[in-house]
Amino acid sequence: MLEVSGLTVDFWTQKDWFRAVDTIDFTLARREVLAIVGESGSGKSTTAMAMLGLLPANARVGGSISLRGHELVGAKPSTVRSVRGNDIAVIFQEPMTALNPVYTIGFQIAEVIRSHRQMTPKAARVRAIELLDMVDIPEPGRRVDSFPHQLSGGQRQRAMIAMALANEPGLLIADEPTTALDVTVQAEILELMRDLRDRIDAGILLITHDMGVVADIADRMLVMKDGVVVESGTALDIYQSASDPYTVSLLEAVPHLGTHTDEIATEPDPSVTGTPGAAGATTETAATGADRVLDMRATVIEYPGRGSAPAFRAVDEVTLHIDRSEVVGLVGESGSGKSTIGRAVVGLLAPTGGEMDVVGTSMIDPDRRRLQAIRDDVAIVFQDPGSSLNPRFPVGDSIGEPLRLKRKMRGGALDRKVEELLDQVRLSSTMRNRYPHELSGGQRQRVGIARALALEPTLLVADEPTSALDVSVQATVLELFAQLQREHGFACLFISHDLAVVEQVSDRIAVMRNGRLVEVGTTEQVLTSPQADYTKKLLAAVPVPDPVAQAQRRERWLADGAGGR
Repeated sequence: MLEVSGLTVDFWTQKDWFRAVDTIDFTLARREVLAIVGESGSGKSTTAMAMLGLLPANARVGGSISLRGHELVGAKPSTVRSVRGNDIAVIFQEPMTALNPVYTIGFQIAEVIRSHRQMTPKAARVRAIELLDMVDIPEPGRRVDSFPHQLSGGQRQRAMIAMALANEPGLLIADEPTTALDVTVQAEILELMRDLRDRIDAGILLITHDMGVVADIADRMLVMKDGVVVESGTALDIYQSASDPYTVSLLEAVPHLGTHTDEIATEPDPSVTGTPGAAGATTETAATGADRVLDMRATVIEYPGRGSAPAFRAVDEVTLHIDRSEVVGLVGESGSGKSTIGRAVVGLLAPTGGEMDVVGTSMIDPDRRRLQAIRDDVAIVFQDPGSSLNPRFPVGDSIGEPLRLKRKMRGGALDRKVEELLDQVRLSSTMRNRYPHELSGGQRQRVGIARALALEPTLLVADEPTSALDVSVQATVLELFAQLQREHGFACLFISHDLAVVEQVSDRIAVMRNGRLVEVGTTEQVLTSPQADYTKKLLAAVPVPDPVAQAQRRERWLADGAGGR
């Protein structure tokens, strides 16, 4: 169906042509999934966008891209437009930015259909509802009139898939389709893609850095580095006997769930009491101590209602504590309330019920002076450092800003401290004059960590700090985080949906669902002997980077009925 030969992509950089993709070849058959893997900058997304004519004006494409015998390189713009959305469709990484926020989901799906086919608006709407039902969105007749922000992350991704399938294309390009999704939603999306591949007889080109996803769904894979294919073959062969050193390093960097825990389950954490009740809640003892830096006792956090809509309870009577120098992993699906807790810890949200003490200070109705004092001892590392760093400031100024405002540092003392912080996160002091857009994702995340550590916090909130990073960069950042935590001794609330990542850094794990705490215990206990059914479901949905083992896990997951809506 697809044959790519001698493909090259060059970009003009005002001085010379820079080669981003260098003479690559591959084919893709119907009902086949071909994964292109590699780190950021390897050329995998550039390869996919070249097929659609979506590269910027300074790009030059050479070689051949043949789709069902029709050449796309050098084709007329009208020809490429007729192919785009009709014969080739894309599932983008972040549907919230790919979907138009001012139009309903149904309108946007209907627009794709009517752009290529003669169909009335009414008939296109009926087709949009059929597509939403095909991708398992509940109540498709009602959701067709929803705007993107009214859907969950998993539902938006399903709507994006429905749009891609609107004209039954022969080729689906899935560009990091599950990067920001929870493990259970990710498993459902992958099962949906596998089912649709057979149902519409399509080939899938999967672009990802998640080796667990590749093991789950790919038939063959290409490994790219610096624009060149360094290894290709069946997924099974490469996972079992990779020959290129770069491929081996990628596979070794993948976090394996269970690697950091003992095979034999440990006894339950003595600080945990209670059993799951009707709501599945597990509670901690309300013990306090001088070393306790976070103490939540039946804490309630609500978002106020608007108009006739009632208030929404995001956190429902959660009891949780973190002691000095302890790392507690907080896991759960989107909407479980874990990020809401993180925002409340740093004073961005106020609890509406129960008790919540942060570094010995109550967060119930704190005044401005108390909040400012708390923020000397509490810091946060955000999920996306690119949007949390000021694009107008060099990164050195962003790191030094807390020191200027809180410690009144100036001149040489400030410069030396900024350079010291850069050195701690393994960045050259020369980078202090660069702007965020001039750094890679991993480098920006290190800058975010350096900024958070500037005031030497007692408690650090890390909100999905590695979810968007390549596996090798993620491994480096996690190793750096663990080293800094040992050196500085800060306590940490590590928020993530990736249990394999949480396992590497956490002393204890707390599991949330629908605003309630369903299980909490030592890392070994939760991962090797989970008590709550929901925790067992989360663990079963985690893909493992081994095609044979993953196929067995998928069969068990489906047999248990976990793949339903």
